[in-house]
Amino acid sequence: MTTGEKCLAVLRLRGSVNISRELERAFALLHLNRKNHVTLMRDSPSNLGMIRKIKDYATWGEASPKTISQLIQQRGFLKGSQKVTDEAVEERLGYESIAHLGTALHELKANLWRLPDFKPVFRLHPPRGGFHGSIKKPYPKGELGYRGEKINDLLAKMI
Repeated sequence: MTTGEKCLAVLRLRGSVNISRELERAFALLHLNRKNHVTLMRDSPSNLGMIRKIKDYATWGEASPKTISQLIQQRGFLKGSQKVTDEAVEERLGYESIAHLGTALHELKANLWRLPDFKPVFRLHPPRGGFHGSIKKPYPKGELGYRGEKINDLLAKMI
């Protein structure tokens, strides 16, 4: 891992009505086909370019290891729509537990999209208590765009 690279959580907040094919293609490449879907990725220049393209429809920030582990445990699925358990993680993925897998994803030692039999997207509920602002305005007043560590608070409300 090079210094400065982080694990980003990218969350789609808006649907697909009246958006261009170019944006739909970007969402498809990120596996974010519906609203309230989230995925984890490294903050490489190519990924940041796609994220900047969808900035008016999504929010993103640095995910904590605790949040990543919660996502995997409560919202993670293996192929065949099987829930992720510690036994399945050890047997299929080679990690001791879900917590170890979450730490490896946070430290960028593992890539969510390259794990065998693991679905790279997490389907979440709308946030409990609702959004704090509009989903049509940028983060300080609304919900869209980069929000840094505050993404963990939003994901905790949605898990």
